[in-house]
Amino acid sequence: MTPPTARTAEHAHAHDDVRYEAVRSRDARFDGAFFFAVETTGIYCRPSCPAVTPKRRNVRFFATAAAAQGSGFRACRRCRPDAVPGSAEWNVRADVVGRAMRLIGDGVVDREGVAGLAVRLGYSARQVQRQLTAEVGAGPVALARAQRAHTARVLLQTTGLPVTEIAFASGFASVRQFNDTVRAVYAATPSELRAAAPARDRAARRTATPSAGVPLRLAHRGPYQPGPVFDLLQREAVAGVEEVSGGPGRRVYRRTLRLPYGTGIVAVQECPGPSGGTGTGRGWLEARLHLSDLRDLTTSVQRLRRLFDLDADPYAVDERLGADPRLAPLVAARPGLRSPGTADPEEFAVRALVGRAEAERLVRRYGKVLDAPCGTLTHLFPEPAVLAEAAPEGTPGALAAALADGTVRLDPGADRDGAERALLAVPGLDARTVAVVRTRALGDPDVAPPGPAVPDTWRPWRSYALNHLRAAGEWEHDR
Repeated sequence: MTPPTARTAEHAHAHDDVRYEAVRSRDARFDGAFFFAVETTGIYCRPSCPAVTPKRRNVRFFATAAAAQGSGFRACRRCRPDAVPGSAEWNVRADVVGRAMRLIGDGVVDREGVAGLAVRLGYSARQVQRQLTAEVGAGPVALARAQRAHTARVLLQTTGLPVTEIAFASGFASVRQFNDTVRAVYAATPSELRAAAPARDRAARRTATPSAGVPLRLAHRGPYQPGPVFDLLQREAVAGVEEVSGGPGRRVYRRTLRLPYGTGIVAVQECPGPSGGTGTGRGWLEARLHLSDLRDLTTSVQRLRRLFDLDADPYAVDERLGADPRLAPLVAARPGLRSPGTADPEEFAVRALVGRAEAERLVRRYGKVLDAPCGTLTHLFPEPAVLAEAAPEGTPGALAAALADGTVRLDPGADRDGAERALLAVPGLDARTVAVVRTRALGDPDVAPPGPAVPDTWRPWRSYALNHLRAAGEWEHDR
């Protein structure tokens, strides 16, 4: 009988052989799912890198860019592996590793340190370090460092900000730490990295100033259907906080954001597909961020990614749902249909409860007026603590109080089952509203609201399945 350790090694080797085939075929479906490094060059890449395929014996595989960097490899300048969509696994998983990865992406380690991350997860710092290292090959500090390096590269190559400002905006504690990290990750000084920017980034840099905002391309994996997402955002838009302008296929979604260090106004463009089709063929959404404090760049980008569900794996979703006779024609008609999230989970929970008209009244009465309003965007949605004090009555008041005191947690690291139990304990909050909050605010891909039975064969993508039915006008059980 083969010893267990030998069987594990054989399984790992077979798994790496599958990964190598993805690299050999330059399969973009796996970009972000793993990274490969070449020992003879000291460079790590995304699977779809167009460079000559290295020999199998020279290749190592990593679950994250941070793990590759921690092993001494630098990012490929050709395929820019740090710019790929995040792994869909971390958004799907509800365990401590998935929750930790979402919190790190939101910038918690930069703001609160590893100790703060551990407190939010309910584990010791040592346990968090051990579990992350075992699963993704890097601890929270290394993962946060990789994220800071990516933010620094974006700012260096798309803005004309002084290097010193970029260092602190990226989350580094000192200019020296910033310089050392950039050199280690990109094998270039910050000035060299800026000079090596692609032509489009150099063009953007000429117009990118703090007042003009930071232009970004928000990458996504596989096909993407922007129309249904923008339709939803247009239906839900709360005046003063959000707006959608332009005609179908050319719409722009704009909204205000309350962020850890300041405020922001973000704009995302709907992208038409090739020859005016219904899905984007470019692999990204165009965005521009106006931030009062550039330290909020990473957090605001992650919130937009969750809102537009940009880290999803549409190949896995469509393969599973496309095998169902009822859903197959819907999936074929709308490949890459997403399950939108939200840019502000606490705001969304209140809005899901009270509806659009009441949300607009709350904004007018209790929302904070922006220091520099921009067109119709004039307010931030009121914080739960403000609502709990000013309007404590009824279920909205009870929900606001629970959000304000932490009884209900909806941040990226919240335990989904625990959050659902806490929401159901709020007097007057019904199960259907809780299901909507779990789907959108907590980004759960597998939620079935109460009512008609939803087949288990749609798991773990029931949220996506219901979106297909809604898009086709076949689901009429929403409130």
